[in-house]
Amino acid sequence: MTIRFGFYGRVSTEDHQDPEASRAWQLHRARALIESRGGRIVAEFFDVDKSRSIPWQLRPRAAALIEELKDPRRGFDAVVIGEPQRAFYGNQYGLTFPLFEHFGVPLWVPEVGGPIDPANEAHDMIMGVFGGLSKGERNRIRIRVRAAMTAITATEGRFLGGRPPYGYLLQDAGPHPNPGKAADGRRLRRLVADPVTSDVVRWIYSEFLKGRGYLNIAEDLTRQGILSPSASDPERNKHRDQQAWSKHTVRTILTNPRYTGHQVWNKQRKDEVLLDVENVALGTTTKQRWNSKDRWVWSEHPVHEAIVSVEDYQRVQEVLAARARGQYSRRPRRTQRPYALRGVLFCGYCERRMQGSWNNQQAYYRCRLPAASAITGLRHSKVVYLREAKILDEVDDWLATVFGADSLEHTIAVMTEQVIDPSETAVTDLRNRLSTCDRTLGQCRSALDVRGDPIEIFSWINETKTEGACLKQELNDIPATQPVSGGEIRSMIEEVGDVVRLVGEAEPAAKAELYMRLGLKLTYYPEERYVEARVDSPLSRGWSACFRARLIRWTA
Repeated sequence: MTIRFGFYGRVSTEDHQDPEASRAWQLHRARALIESRGGRIVAEFFDVDKSRSIPWQLRPRAAALIEELKDPRRGFDAVVIGEPQRAFYGNQYGLTFPLFEHFGVPLWVPEVGGPIDPANEAHDMIMGVFGGLSKGERNRIRIRVRAAMTAITATEGRFLGGRPPYGYLLQDAGPHPNPGKAADGRRLRRLVADPVTSDVVRWIYSEFLKGRGYLNIAEDLTRQGILSPSASDPERNKHRDQQAWSKHTVRTILTNPRYTGHQVWNKQRKDEVLLDVENVALGTTTKQRWNSKDRWVWSEHPVHEAIVSVEDYQRVQEVLAARARGQYSRRPRRTQRPYALRGVLFCGYCERRMQGSWNNQQAYYRCRLPAASAITGLRHSKVVYLREAKILDEVDDWLATVFGADSLEHTIAVMTEQVIDPSETAVTDLRNRLSTCDRTLGQCRSALDVRGDPIEIFSWINETKTEGACLKQELNDIPATQPVSGGEIRSMIEEVGDVVRLVGEAEPAAKAELYMRLGLKLTYYPEERYVEARVDSPLSRGWSACFRARLIRWTA
């Protein structure tokens, strides 16, 4: 009799492993265990880029496996794990195996030669030991890496990887001192000052020491047409605002000690934090936190070209410390004002939510140009104001018209035609991103052909492969959906209640809740002096339907 198995495995890319290679050897171990017993793997659950310290419930594929255990119509009879030290960490086995026992699904591991026997104390002890070994192995690796990084930074000042700070470029520094890595073609790199951007860094330090502030410097750089760090390397900074310099960017440059020519490490650390202090059994998650400056590790001597002197850097830090001591923070006051359009009114300039502001005993909404940014090209007034009373009656009249008895059927018909299936958008987006990964891999291979830096290229290849594996898994996880019907839309509207009556009778706070439940979105265009209304109604299974309003206009 053939036994159908579900396979679970995991790989973390912290040690730069190839997810496909790791999956292959874990599968090989699992198959070697079950195929001699007539078993075959019919389902795979493989987590990529997830630390072993993360509980099963927070690993996407492990969580999916747990959900399958609950389904009596699951497609497998047992579960096999190729490497328990990759699956279980600390006490995770003791918290997870009872689920397998409860739902009657045997768990097979090579270390016990077959299924785990719940009544066998030796099996339970062995699996508990492997969880402890997994935790100990991770801690030993962390201690060794930290000790090695500290020594390398202090005595050698070697470049430790990552992208170079703004103002520097990377230059080849010879073969890697480790013979094995050197044989693989890996080479060292060092920081060299960029002839263009290094002058910008020097100018920032000079101007700050003259007494100028972050935002003033950022605005000046933007006016001069100098590209910000994100705009200087747009391909690697797609997630950042590339329009202009921000005061946070200026501050980051002013607080980076590597401009002194010294290598600095241990500015941040990773802590294991309890997910719930009231329920320790849920486990921990890893959070990155800043270390105090006394814990930073500096190289004993300068190891690359300095852009600013140590003295100037220290003077800047003293000015920053003095300014910080002079700052005070006021505890924000929880608003007690009734804003009917809270959370549904957006600025047509920057597409951000407008904030409530109470003036002259009336509700206003405002949008301020982001103070953290030195954007000059954005067509945005310093402050955009809109009085609630100007449009509130118009909004209520429009909703009463759209959802009134006379036009409700027409509204449902329009919303049915415009219904959006988010899974189709997600599939298209994932396929486009997979195509981008394939093109990136092709470019990496071409770069190797023309003798590019193999260390950097291989890191790109590993990152791209990891991203591709995650995208493929996400694509496979998207469930099939059925078209939404007009009846479902009608049920949703009925759940909200009599919209016409509720809008007319509700207080501002109640109106705000009603607007949110309806999915109302208002966009204010100050120059044209109109507000565009839109209903984006949340339906079951993640569907959404929208109905665009007529334009609400007024005269001054």
